[in-house]
Amino acid sequence: MERVYLDHAATTPLDPEVFEVMKPYLLEEYGNASSVHQLGRQARVAMEGARERVADCLWAESSEIVFTSGGTEADNLALKGVLGAASTEAGSEAGLVTSTAEHKAVVEPARRMMEQGRPVTLLSPDAHGAVTPEQVEAALDEDTALVSLMHTNNEIGVQTDIPAVAAVCDKHDVLLHCDAVQAAGLQPLDVEALGVDLLSLSGHKFYGPKGIGVLYVRNGVDLGPLVEGGSQERDRRGGTQNVAGAIGLAEALERAVTEAEERAERLTRLQRRLVVGLDEAVPGPYVCNTPLDEAPVAPHVVNVAFPPVGDEPLDGEMLILNLDMQGILVSAGSACTSGALEPSHVLTALGLDRPTASAAVRFSLGAKTTEEDIDEALDALHSTLQRMR
Repeated sequence: MERVYLDHAATTPLDPEVFEVMKPYLLEEYGNASSVHQLGRQARVAMEGARERVADCLWAESSEIVFTSGGTEADNLALKGVLGAASTEAGSEAGLVTSTAEHKAVVEPARRMMEQGRPVTLLSPDAHGAVTPEQVEAALDEDTALVSLMHTNNEIGVQTDIPAVAAVCDKHDVLLHCDAVQAAGLQPLDVEALGVDLLSLSGHKFYGPKGIGVLYVRNGVDLGPLVEGGSQERDRRGGTQNVAGAIGLAEALERAVTEAEERAERLTRLQRRLVVGLDEAVPGPYVCNTPLDEAPVAPHVVNVAFPPVGDEPLDGEMLILNLDMQGILVSAGSACTSGALEPSHVLTALGLDRPTASAAVRFSLGAKTTEEDIDEALDALHSTLQRMR
């Protein structure tokens, strides 16, 4: 049975050509970039070359690029590094404004900060899942040092107007962090045009390697380290640098930026085919949480939730497993935590009731997704829902 992989928002396959570029730095040029001997110096030159290539893709300076282990670390470094430095400088707890629909790499640190007494405001998104500039401006106060909002929501694909939020933050002299993990390779990420002070990326979301990410930090932003124990990354992230990973990320990002417009157009057509086909494929009610004609939406995500029919809620985990058995690989809009199925925090933030939010499926399309893949997924969804309902 051939697999139809529709979980690209979770991870993408490593581009074989990217792997070929990485290979020498795994097998031959394996030096530690902090070593002073020849192999170390060669690794350092390669590392700095990768940094410059990433900076060029973001219209940034190479000194503004910090390599991390991925998007989660980049988000944590942005929040904790900025707020920690701001609090030390001000002598009081600097505040954060974010939303309840952010990635957990932002939401969970924010909630922990609240428990520790830091002033944190969690905004509720609008009906589509975005936060408006007006909401942000109303939430800012004299304690606010940082606003953190994602560019493209990882579960529903809805996009926030980051330049408009940036204008509000600039007016009030507040820093803006943007999680752009789901936007890279599909949307232009010119940090000057976006107006952001910090921006997170993750290599494996655009056909690069896992275990490597980037935090863009505008020159002049005071950022304390999250990982201590070395002076790497200009004292902003200690630890032996992942040279092969950085080179792979830079290669993948350059390719993604070059192909972004063409790829986005193709994915938009496939996304529309999937959304239109749902009406025929779904026996019974469903909620499409990706509002294609009502809000700016990324072209690779469609999130669908299934309300109970009568008194019987649909088992979301079983739905995913049944699709998997038919070779359709998708993800749930819910996560299994300590053996208990919990509804997606994004979908509950949008106002979905618990049974409906717990029975959601996220289809996320990629570079090799075809019309036939979409049709197979729709057929499998139809037959699975008929059996389960």
